[in-house]
Amino acid sequence: MNTIQRIEHWGDTHHPAWLDILRIALGVLLFLKGVSFIGDTTQLSHMIAGLNFNIWTVGAVHYVAFAHLVGGILIAIGCLTRVAVAFQLPVLLVAVFYANISQGFSFLNSEFWLSVVSLLLLIVFFIIGSGKFSFDEYARVNGPKSIVKKQFKNKGNQLNISLKPFSFSKVLLIVSTNQTIRS
Repeated sequence: MNTIQRIEHWGDTHHPAWLDILRIALGVLLFLKGVSFIGDTTQLSHMIAGLNFNIWTVGAVHYVAFAHLVGGILIAIGCLTRVAVAFQLPVLLVAVFYANISQGFSFLNSEFWLSVVSLLLLIVFFIIGSGKFSFDEYARVNGPKSIVKKQFKNKGNQLNISLKPFSFSKVLLIVSTNQTIRS
């Protein structure tokens, strides 16, 4: 196993259920933030224009809104969580270190602290993944691997097939052999 696979495995095995509640809350928060950005694009473009991204202002506004809307939904349901978090990280890094820091570190700057907490939670979910109560876990348990294991039985004993996603070469190998496969 390489380092990324070991981190994913550790994250999948050490994931308490209360973190799923935090993941869902973070996803809903990001989605609602995306809705508020779409509702008031002038505020977002004013904030981004202050960062001196003159040519990229329109693109950045659309990226931030799209990343929050789609990424928030994906994080909330736990579908492609690490990918959705990867699209959120640049937005929150800019929000923490460029956009909100200009207003200071005071406790009155609630937008800054919301961005910091969101960034920390995104880093946590990038490491530990989506958890037990997620679409990723549902797809892992009820996905193509379990379907293949249920369909191909040999003399009453279940064949032990370990398939990687989108790797059907082992299925073709089993089917092409002259074994009698009973359902």
